[in-house]
Amino acid sequence: MRTTETAPDLLEQARAWLAEDPDPQTRAELAELIAAAEGTGDGALGDNGSDTGSDTGAEAVESRSAAAAELADRFAGPLTFGTAGLRGALGAGPNRMNRAVVIRAAAGLASYLRTEGAAGGSVVIGYDARRNSRVFAADTAAVLAGAGLRPLVLPEPLPTPVLAFAIRHLGCVAGVMVTASHNPPQDNGYKVYLGDGSQIVPPADTGIAAAIASVGPLAEVPRGQDWETLGPEIVEAYLDRAAGLLGPGPRDVRITYTPLHGVGGAVVRAALRRAGFAEPEVVAAQAEPDPAFPTVAFPNPEEPGAMDLAFELAERTGADVVLANDPDADRCAVGVPTPDGVRRLTGDEVGALLAVHLLGSGARGTLATTIVSSSLLGVVAARRGEPYAETLTGFKWIGRVPGLAFGYEEALGYCVDPVAVADKDGITALLRIAELVATQKRAGRTLLDLLDDIAREYGLHVTAQHSVLVRDLSQIDATLHRLHTHPPQVLGGRAVERVDDLSEPADSLPGTPGVRYGLAGGARVVIRPSGTEPKLKCYLEVVVAEPGEDLAAARGGADADIEALLADLADLVG
Repeated sequence: MRTTETAPDLLEQARAWLAEDPDPQTRAELAELIAAAEGTGDGALGDNGSDTGSDTGAEAVESRSAAAAELADRFAGPLTFGTAGLRGALGAGPNRMNRAVVIRAAAGLASYLRTEGAAGGSVVIGYDARRNSRVFAADTAAVLAGAGLRPLVLPEPLPTPVLAFAIRHLGCVAGVMVTASHNPPQDNGYKVYLGDGSQIVPPADTGIAAAIASVGPLAEVPRGQDWETLGPEIVEAYLDRAAGLLGPGPRDVRITYTPLHGVGGAVVRAALRRAGFAEPEVVAAQAEPDPAFPTVAFPNPEEPGAMDLAFELAERTGADVVLANDPDADRCAVGVPTPDGVRRLTGDEVGALLAVHLLGSGARGTLATTIVSSSLLGVVAARRGEPYAETLTGFKWIGRVPGLAFGYEEALGYCVDPVAVADKDGITALLRIAELVATQKRAGRTLLDLLDDIAREYGLHVTAQHSVLVRDLSQIDATLHRLHTHPPQVLGGRAVERVDDLSEPADSLPGTPGVRYGLAGGARVVIRPSGTEPKLKCYLEVVVAEPGEDLAAARGGADADIEALLADLADLVG
């Protein structure tokens, strides 16, 4: 019969990792996996690997094969340190999130900071409520202290925007946030900011990655105990700043809110109180931090079903608006109750609402969004006489736009106070939306009425997405090459008038994998690989420049055009 053997060098790598793993839990996990792969664990085969034909022998072969495959995956290579830092499933091995990986990341970051002239500087460290987040934060503090830096640890699990705020507020040379944001429960992550308060971009990411790769044995990484745990004053400073963003005006709004088992709940409630709003109705089953995220299939407010409990509560209580954060509260989702149920707004719709509201409140400066977000923001900026910038995807780019007044990305990320938080902030965005809802309510209107006004003034912009799971990652480059070199002539009944290879730098933007089709009538399709999942993502937009007074008819036509595009993309991409 056939058995699956584990390569000797893989077993050697696993044993070497086991020897220096500082975590008893992951050591035990890895030791069991090694034993299973060797066939020396419970239910394993005999020394010669033979099988007498019994069911027990067959099961042992299968178990050994599965263990070998799991080891191969865990040691396929280290987690890649990029512009989003590190993110992956918890577990033992270099291709997982664990204490050994975090210690190396912290040592590499410390080395990079010293090289860049930041020796002895303060580094603020935050963490969410996911499994091992507090432990990873403590390991980071110990390593940074051992390297002569001054670690400042946030006092409890807190939202990512509080960490981003603290970097500038405290004058730090860097910041670390231990979070996997809205990833599945089994994941954790490690996000790095430099002293400007923005997430890292090239070449800082490659510099830190190289420093991490140069870290020697873990036993030789110095650790210290001289770090400071900050008190509640840092949260108070953030709340003062957040509440101070709002101007005088009505506060009469009934809010349904969910933090989706994340860390946003207490800070959001305190921010609403400080800004003069009544206590929101909070989804009880999702109110407290819980790393298992038991009530949602995927803890992302963009996902279908994630906000269902909030929608049900809003309908029972007669809410004016439904607001949600993702688990680390750097994103904000909005739902508007209607007679036909709650309508969840798209990220592009919320971005337009916030832009118009901020401009109406006196904000001046550059409006910025990404190449995959709606083109509506550019129209608003041009009509209002404000600068406009388009960046690559991610707030690591938006947060660095000079003179930024407001920035957003379609994935529910909004920056309404770039002076204090140069990153997406789901809490200050939430406050601004609550303020806008109250203003509209006093006039007998809703956010949907304001969206109608925006469509009439700036044109109707309808956006949608289509994602394709890619099982063979090597096919992504081949697919993008095909889409660029052999583009369709027509999509959704519209002529393809322009094809842009986004991997080529253009319009002051660096290259990024992807292709963009400009279609007749101002429609657009962008296709790019996901930065966090094995997917190709398609971003669609249809524009009706002059929708007229019958907006329902215009929307119906635009929706039909979107459906036609989606049908063609399903054939084109998969």
